[in-house]
Amino acid sequence: MIWAIGLAAMSLAHAEEWPSKPLHMIVAYPPGGGLDFVTRTVAQRLAERLKQQVIVDNRSGASGSIGTDAVAKSPADGYTLLMASPAEIVVGPAAGQKTPYKLETDLVPVLLVGETPLVFAVHPSVDAKDLAALVALAKAAPNKFSYGTPGTGSSMNFAGEAFKASTGASIQHVPYRGAAPALNDVLGNQVPMVIVGMPPVVPHAKSGKLRVLVVTTAKRSSLMPEVPAVAELPGLKDYRFSNWMMVLAPAKTPPETIERLRRELAAIVAEPQTRERLLGAGVEPMGLGGAELTAFLTDERKRYDRVAKDNNIRFSD
Repeated sequence: MIWAIGLAAMSLAHAEEWPSKPLHMIVAYPPGGGLDFVTRTVAQRLAERLKQQVIVDNRSGASGSIGTDAVAKSPADGYTLLMASPAEIVVGPAAGQKTPYKLETDLVPVLLVGETPLVFAVHPSVDAKDLAALVALAKAAPNKFSYGTPGTGSSMNFAGEAFKASTGASIQHVPYRGAAPALNDVLGNQVPMVIVGMPPVVPHAKSGKLRVLVVTTAKRSSLMPEVPAVAELPGLKDYRFSNWMMVLAPAKTPPETIERLRRELAAIVAEPQTRERLLGAGVEPMGLGGAELTAFLTDERKRYDRVAKDNNIRFSD
């Protein structure tokens, strides 16, 4: 009995020691992007709260699977975390991407930090001031209208195909290798419409070089409140796609460590200074954890799986 009590005390002491060394927060993409910005914003405050260094580690490649796999195969001790986007967690797998990890068995969600909407943006020469007019335009000339995205199997591709299926609009998908070339071609009027994340579109919308028709989240964005959400249109109330930023840890990380991380990260997201920084970059702070986060992730996976199956979307490298 004394031996058992001693072991329990040692276990408790070990749990209370966390964190006793620097943490690594891995981003599966190069520095400079929106996900990297959010990661560094959160990591700085987490380091201050935990009184431990939090090192942001960019490990890009294979559409996010290299960095994600590094976290999945790390020791489950709370010292290696992943700041993930939908691409490597739900979008790629739904589109048939072969990954060396599985969300169900290798990773555990900690907190949904925030999300940024995708946008439907058109060249100013397009004769459509809103999405209803765009649908009418596309229906009037079947297969003559097109939209660009960062690639086949991207969340933007999913958003476009789900929109087509819901409205009956005949719009051709033009995949690019990244958001920048897709955006450049709509700015140059090579394609009439693009579906990309909001942040890089905002300056072009303000200068009049692009017209943003809708955002793809369930409600309007505070960064562009004048732009309606797709869900406001008849028959599209359940339509929702976004780029989100979620912290995950290796599976089997001690529950008490996960809970401590969740509390600290939720407190950071709720801070006025953090919210201001995120909102300024077009990111809506969320702070979702626990059962709500599990339900959110389940819903995301079901939606992407359904859209992929119904529209035969397959991942392309």
